[in-house]
Order: sequence, then C-alpha cells, then structure tokens
Amino acid sequence: MTRVYNADAADKLSGTARTILDDKGSAVFTIDADATIYEAVAKMDEHRVGALFVVEGDALVGVISERDYTRKVALQGRSSKDTTVAEIMSSPVISVEPGTSLGQCMHVMTERRVRHLAVVEAGRLVGVVTIGDVVRTIVSLQSQRIDGLHAMITGPYPD
Repeated sequence: MTRVYNADAADKLSGTARTILDDKGSAVFTIDADATIYEAVAKMDEHRVGALFVVEGDALVGVISERDYTRKVALQGRSSKDTTVAEIMSSPVISVEPGTSLGQCMHVMTERRVRHLAVVEAGRLVGVVTIGDVVRTIVSLQSQRIDGLHAMITGPYPD
C-alpha cells in the first residue's frame, strides 16, 4: 500500500504542536536507559501510554515504544527482565518544536513512520504529540469549520 501525503492540504491546517499541548497538557512519561524492558512495559501499562522517552540525567537519549518491544524483544526471543531499555530504544529521538504546524507534524510522522513526537524547546523535553492527538485536533478543527459554515449558510439573511 502506497502512503499518500497531501502537502497542500496539510499546509492549510491551523494549529501547532503547542495547540495540542495546551489542550491535553504537557505530561511526559520517561524512563532511565538502564531500566529493564519489563519495567518499561509495566510503566507504559500503568500510565496507559504506547511509548516512554528515555533520559539519562536531563538528556533525552531515546524513545521506547510498544512496537520496539514486540519487534526487538518478543520476536527475537529476548527476556524482558534481562534486556535494558538502552539495548532496544530508538535513537536519536525524532522531535519538533512547539511552533511546528500540525501539517508538518503529520508530515514528519508519515515520513519517519513514528507515532510519537517529542516536543523540545530550548533543548528541553516539554511534551509529546501522538498521531492520535493530531487526528483528534484536526477532526475538532474541521468540525468547528463545518459548524461555522453551516451557521453562515443557515443564519438570518443580513439586511
């Protein structure tokens, strides 16, 4: 199946990564690189998220997702209690700045085949934007646009 990305349509989307963070909050769940995969999966389950950002001190060094677990641990017959996050994390982290447009976020996710984007400002991790966040925001913006057009069409005729 060929992925089609319509840059013209995406460029017309209003909103930014900051728009999403302002709506959902900027909570980011992290884990140390030396933690076990078992600990990472338990933490993802606890927080009901599909990925954790990997930190060493204040430095963002990677991301570990459910996809990393299934492909690099389960399918390879590794033990989740004996494998560390550092051994299978994806690095470098794909990130955007808060001012990155929704269209550009979609483009990065599509091109890089990721579901989680770190939002980094001045070298500091300030939030995460997921593909679900982008879709929800776009649907909401489109719904608002449709409601506005409907009100304009069905509203009283100006005198």
